[in-house]
Amino acid sequence: MRITRRWMVVALAAAILPSLAGYQAHAEDKRFTDWGWPVPYEKISDKSVAWLQQKGWWPVVFGWQGPFSGQNTINVVLSKTDLLKQRGLEAKFQAFAAGPDVNEAVAAGRAQVGNGGNFPFTSLIDRSIPVKALAVVAPNLKHSTVAPKDSKLKTLSDLKGSNPPATIGIVTGSSAEFYFTQAAEATGLVIGKDIILKNMPPSEQMTMAQGIAAVVPWEPTVTIMTEERKNGKEIDTIFAYNFYEGRFYVRQELIDNVPDVVQAISDAFIEASLWIRMYPEKAADFLAAEPMLKNYGRELLLQQIRFYNNLYKPTYSYPLARFWGEEDARIANWLKARNRITRSLTADDYAQSFDPRFMQKTYEKLGWAIPTKPSFIPANWPGKVGHLPYPPYPNVETLKQPQPWPEPGDLTREWTFAGKTYQP
Repeated sequence: MRITRRWMVVALAAAILPSLAGYQAHAEDKRFTDWGWPVPYEKISDKSVAWLQQKGWWPVVFGWQGPFSGQNTINVVLSKTDLLKQRGLEAKFQAFAAGPDVNEAVAAGRAQVGNGGNFPFTSLIDRSIPVKALAVVAPNLKHSTVAPKDSKLKTLSDLKGSNPPATIGIVTGSSAEFYFTQAAEATGLVIGKDIILKNMPPSEQMTMAQGIAAVVPWEPTVTIMTEERKNGKEIDTIFAYNFYEGRFYVRQELIDNVPDVVQAISDAFIEASLWIRMYPEKAADFLAAEPMLKNYGRELLLQQIRFYNNLYKPTYSYPLARFWGEEDARIANWLKARNRITRSLTADDYAQSFDPRFMQKTYEKLGWAIPTKPSFIPANWPGKVGHLPYPPYPNVETLKQPQPWPEPGDLTREWTFAGKTYQP
C-alpha cells in the first residue's frame, strides 16, 4: 500500500515522546530538528551553572499564568519537553492564577523568569523591579463586551441613555477595563451616567448574573461564554481600541551575570513556539493535563493554541520596543490619571523595558530576518498608534487561516521546517 506524505507526518507526530530525548532531524537535512531549530544545541557554561547555584536560583524558576491563552502553551511545552535541558538548563515551572501573583514572585526573587500582561508589567516598571522583556506573548488576545444571549443590545452605542445606568461587570485595574473605557469614550458613553462599572472576576462574569447588562472578559472566557455555555453574545471587541500584548521577561541579574543563560531561554522560547506550530495536538494534550486547566476542555485549549500561538507568523513575539512602547504609554497615562501608578511613564520607559539583543541572536541562528513591524500590521495599514479607532488589521476575527510563513523577505538564509527547505 502506498503511504502518502500526509500520513507519514501524522505517524511521525504520534511517535514523538514528551521527553524529546535528543532531537529528530530529517535525513535530508541534519542541520535542523523536525520543527526547525538548528542543531547541535548550544550549552550554557559551567560557570553560569555555578553562579545560579550559588545564588540559590537552581533550578531556574519560571512563573506563568494558567488562564492566559498563548502564554500558557509556551510555558507548558517548555516544562514538558527537554528544550531547556538540551541547553544544560534545569528549570522549575510555577503556575499562578493571575499576573499580580507572578509579579510578587519575581519581585521577591522566588521566580527569575516571568510572564505577564501589559497591566501587571506596567506595575513592575512603576515599582522599578529590575526586569527586562525578551519577547511578546499573545498579541491581540481578544477582550470582548459580552451581553446576555437574549439581550436587545447589539452595539455599545445601544447603552447610551440607559436609565438607570447599565451595570457592566469587569475586572477593575485590568486590560479589560482599559479597553472598555477607551471604547466607551469613542462611542460617547459616559461612565457614571450611561453605565457603571462593577468589579467582577472572570469566574463570576461567566454566570452572567441577572441585572448585569454586559461583562468584559478576555480569552478563553469569551469563547466559553459565547460558544460553550452559549449564555452570551459579543457586542464589541478590543481590536479597534488597543493592541494588547503580554511579556515574557527575566530578572536583570540574569542578563548582567549569566547572559548565556538568558540566550538559552530566548532560544528555547522560540523553539517551543516552533514545536507548538508543528505539534498543536500534542501541545493541547499537555495543556489539558495541567491541574489549573483541566476544567477547560481539550478542544477549547486546542482552539486557543490555533488562535494565540499559531495564527500569526512566528515573528509575532519579536520585541519591537518602539511600537509596543508607544502603545503601552497610553496605558500608563490612563493609570496615572486615575492615581493607580506612582509616577508618569513614557514610551521610552516601556521601550527600555525590552532587551532585544537576545532575540536578535536567536533570529541570527535561525536565519530569520528581523521584522520592522508586527506581523499583524499590513504594509499599507492607514492607522497610527494612539489614534482611535484603529482601522481593521489581521486578528482572530478576520484571519480565516494562519498567516503564510515564511514569505519573501522573512529569511536571510535557507531554513528547514517539517522536512521542507525554504529559501530566502
